[in-house]
Amino acid sequence: MATQSRASLLALKVVDQNAMKASKEFSGIASDSRAVRPGYLFAALAGSRRDGASFLADAAARGAVAVLGRPELQAEAEALGVRFIAADNPRAALAKQAAAFFGAQPKTVAAVTGTNGKTSVAVFLRQIWQALGHAAASMGTVGLVTANGEVPLAQTTPDPIVLHEMLAELKRQGIEHLAIEASSHGLDQHRLDGVAVSAVAFTNITRDHLDYHSSFENYLAAKLRLFQEIVREGGVAVINVAAEHSGRFLDAARARGLEIVRVGYAGSDIALLEAVPHQEGQRLSVAHKGRGYAIDLPLVGNFQASNALVAAGLAIGLGAEPRRVFAALPSLKGAPGRLERVAKAASGGTVYVDYAHTPDALETVLTAIRPHTEGRLHVVFGCGGDRDAGKRPMMGAVAARLADRIIVTDDNPRSEDPAAIRRAILAGCPHAREIGSRRDAIRASIDGLDANDVLVIAGKGHESGQTIGNETRPFSDRAEAVAWSAA
Repeated sequence: MATQSRASLLALKVVDQNAMKASKEFSGIASDSRAVRPGYLFAALAGSRRDGASFLADAAARGAVAVLGRPELQAEAEALGVRFIAADNPRAALAKQAAAFFGAQPKTVAAVTGTNGKTSVAVFLRQIWQALGHAAASMGTVGLVTANGEVPLAQTTPDPIVLHEMLAELKRQGIEHLAIEASSHGLDQHRLDGVAVSAVAFTNITRDHLDYHSSFENYLAAKLRLFQEIVREGGVAVINVAAEHSGRFLDAARARGLEIVRVGYAGSDIALLEAVPHQEGQRLSVAHKGRGYAIDLPLVGNFQASNALVAAGLAIGLGAEPRRVFAALPSLKGAPGRLERVAKAASGGTVYVDYAHTPDALETVLTAIRPHTEGRLHVVFGCGGDRDAGKRPMMGAVAARLADRIIVTDDNPRSEDPAAIRRAILAGCPHAREIGSRRDAIRASIDGLDANDVLVIAGKGHESGQTIGNETRPFSDRAEAVAWSAA
């Protein structure tokens, strides 16, 4: 571990002295017993399907020299002849151990949370930093992205072992600026504990992931952890103050003594005064500290204007010169699968792909694209199986209210009956057309476009597979739209 990195971590109180000392005793860390090698620390974590406590013997047999887990596991671990590290919160303790073990991190880390917009803000911030001459990366739903390419990730916010190994590798490559998405699952499971976060951002929050969090208040509490516990003291907080519940994030930022940057139509620090849509994007009028900026943003939708300004607020809050930051916005490229213009139909109609998979996200996207639509607005969407079932008729109702032509199809049905999912959606849009095959639904909708029509294929965005039962089959909304539009 580099001396400078260790000193930085200690100064930020990311890991305690005991964790730092302990980490040097192990040759590796694993939370999956199958990954354990001689000299490893094994973290016995309770999971939704399996409890790591059941694998203590397997970890010891593979060479683990220590076990991290709940205090009640001590007798079992010591009976196996391995050292035991007790932790009331093993997940948080693992994150600190991983931070100490891998040590190095990019100097500047900004984390973004919210129901929608996390990916776009992270991608935009990386692009802004790169335009300013910094080696930068973004990490989240679309993977780990640097100037050298993309690496897919299994989770929006990776588990702490994977995360800290990646942080150390970014540092080794000379990348000192990182924008990372902070998912509610990741925050609730303490995956970001141990990351030296200098700035945080809040985009918005609406109903999502209630299958995991059980209630909206629990979901909100998970998001608030980023502001209350993760960001360093004296860090920067960028908040879209136009979003509902933004006051909770403002209160959390004030309580921590963070430098607050208020952004958006109601923003007092970076104010969006006007957004005039045109075919290729929108012209923004923005004010910052008494100075006005005219920005031609090559992205459609008011929410993308908000996302771009949140990213700008992070860059400025972390010390970038405002004039140079705003000058970089006309060169932004949208994140893959985020209201991404992917094809022109033979008729001249335009096809977009978007990741919207919640009622609010679908409403935001359809509302945003309407000013750019001279003809009819079409939408193709479904809902995922084994997820929040309550949102299905709500999404149908949103589509019925905002779109002119609707096709309800399959998303990722997983273990559920696809037809039952479609029926639940159709309860909210009974006049929609139902086509179970997503490929056939996309093709039928493209065939129905007229010259000035717009189609939004919603729900899967950048995803390259469709999960049916236990099988994930290759499937890309973008590829299907491009291929059929060119046929």
